[in-house]
Amino acid sequence: QVQLVESGGGLVQAGGSLRLSCAASGSIVSINTMGWYRQAPGKQRELVAAITRGGSANYADSVKGRFTISRDNAKNTVYLQMNSLKPEDTAVYYCNARLLDEVRSLRNYWGQGTQVTVSS
Repeated sequence: QVQLVESGGGLVQAGGSLRLSCAASGSIVSINTMGWYRQAPGKQRELVAAITRGGSANYADSVKGRFTISRDNAKNTVYLQMNSLKPEDTAVYYCNARLLDEVRSLRNYWGQGTQVTVSS
């Protein structure tokens, strides 16, 4: 029953901004780390940013200084503010949550992905 639903992707010009949202719902006991991954055609999925339940964040070097991850624990929602977007940021962005589900199984759950396209 656990679901992660992303929103906020789209098409923007280089230098523009987007804000991604991901809401987790279902029979969740607790959420540890939430994060964003991305996968471009022909490339492996990579971690973009992650944030712990306490608010400690880390970023891929390629996005550090441009992207900001944040979290609203009351809403089980994680956000990714993306500024100064570059064409190389074009990818499908996936939300991830490391959580205990209703049977107390610690698992990684994934959203369906949202497309981000940055034109030059």
